[in-house]
Amino acid sequence: MDRIYLASPHMSKEGFEKEYVKEAFDTNWIAPLGENVNKFEEDIAKYVGTTGAAALSAGTAAIHLAIKAAGVKKGDIVFCQSLTFSATVNPVIYEEATPVFIDSERDTWNMDPKALKKAFEKYPDVKVVIVVNLYGNPAKLDEILEICNEHNATLIEDAAESLGSLYKGKQTGTFGKYGVYSFNGNKIITTSGGGMLVSDDNEKIEKVKFWATQAREKAMYYEHKEIGYNYRMSNICAGIGRGQMKVLDERIAQKTAIYERYKETLEKDNNFEMIPIPNDSVPNHWLSVAIVKNKEKYNPTQIIEMLSNNNIEARRVWKPMHLQPVFKNCDFIKVEEMPVADYLFENGVCFPSDTKMTKEEQDRVIYVINS
Repeated sequence: MDRIYLASPHMSKEGFEKEYVKEAFDTNWIAPLGENVNKFEEDIAKYVGTTGAAALSAGTAAIHLAIKAAGVKKGDIVFCQSLTFSATVNPVIYEEATPVFIDSERDTWNMDPKALKKAFEKYPDVKVVIVVNLYGNPAKLDEILEICNEHNATLIEDAAESLGSLYKGKQTGTFGKYGVYSFNGNKIITTSGGGMLVSDDNEKIEKVKFWATQAREKAMYYEHKEIGYNYRMSNICAGIGRGQMKVLDERIAQKTAIYERYKETLEKDNNFEMIPIPNDSVPNHWLSVAIVKNKEKYNPTQIIEMLSNNNIEARRVWKPMHLQPVFKNCDFIKVEEMPVADYLFENGVCFPSDTKMTKEEQDRVIYVINS
């Protein structure tokens, strides 16, 4: 049996990516920067509706430079959603700041606005908040942005998993001062590895590009007045990204069909509950995720092992950052006695959501889960 992946790279059948990569070879521009990088930035900015974009080597690099652009300094506190992947918060440590983790709410699984308000009561001087659109599902972005504005805090939107998702008709990644997308191999589109920082503050975008090219001053020699980074995206990777943008909407439609099929087949016996989708959101359904409801029959570990025995990849819901040993000394703000993030981690399963998966292969996944 062929292996069924959680999510894997999916090139266009038309070969769009090859055309742009060939263009880079034909022009001998195998380097960071180049025409593909410029055009990929334009493509992303146009698609999501921002005025500026900076193509970088990873989504983590984009978060790092967003934090730096927001003015985070050594010793500062940064509020960050706890239920996320570590790449969201690691850049806070790069800048020698301290993360304080915020619990999730049950409607979207993302940052709880009530917990965020509580966090500002305890730490009123915090000036940067990082919210995440988990698994492509938009957070309660209006409420969170309103709270940030009340406290004159900059919102950074980690939309690494939610490119193409809509909240109240607007693209995710565009609600905060800075938005971040990721293009590693398992995302809805890929550049093999890479990320993008978007913003309507073009001056800050240019500053980010400056930092990302080793903070090299304009001079006849290498002049440096600031510390910079080797964070710019390669022209080859950007060429892949340009081709992938042509099939983004198709990938979203495929991911949505996968989610709806799981919902139709797995929820009918009340054994599972798929991640909820609020009426004001249109997620990209990057991963189809569910909570195990029938604890007598199922548990996440058992399901993952059953699937693995049939050459099918599945995964637990992300382990919250406040439970990670590396962040054991960081504060965590919640409003419910049992943290929502803990509940989702302990009871959640990510099902295969690969856009190359056929209907017959998804049938196989569902059969194993129900067996």
